Amino acid sequence: MTSSTPSPTATVPATVRVRFFAGAASAAGREEEDVALPAAAGGEPTVGDLVDVLAARGEPLARVLAASTFLLDAEAAERGDRLRPGALLDVLPPFAGG
Repeated sequence: MTSSTPSPTATVPATVRVRFFAGAASAAGREEEDVALPAAAGGEPTVGDLVDVLAARGEPLARVLAASTFLLDAEAAERGDRLRPGALLDVLPPFAGG
C-alpha cells in the first residue's frame, strides 16, 4: 500500500529575497522584499515562477519585469533557473546613460 501524503518538497515554500533596482524599485514600490513561493510540480520553483507572481501585481511592474535581466545569487539568471530557499534575485531593468 502506498501513501498519498505529499512529499515535504511539494508543500514547503521557498522564500526568496528579491532586490529591485532603479525603475524596478519604483514600479514595485520598494527596494527589496522576501517572497514565499510554493514548490513547483517539478520541485523547486523557477525564476520564471517568481517573475510571474511579481508581474501579477500590476501592469507597471509587469512591463519593467518584461524588459529586465536577473541575477540569481550574483550570477546571470534565466527564467528556467531553479530557486532554492534563501536565494537572492536581483531585478535589473534597462539602464540609460553611459
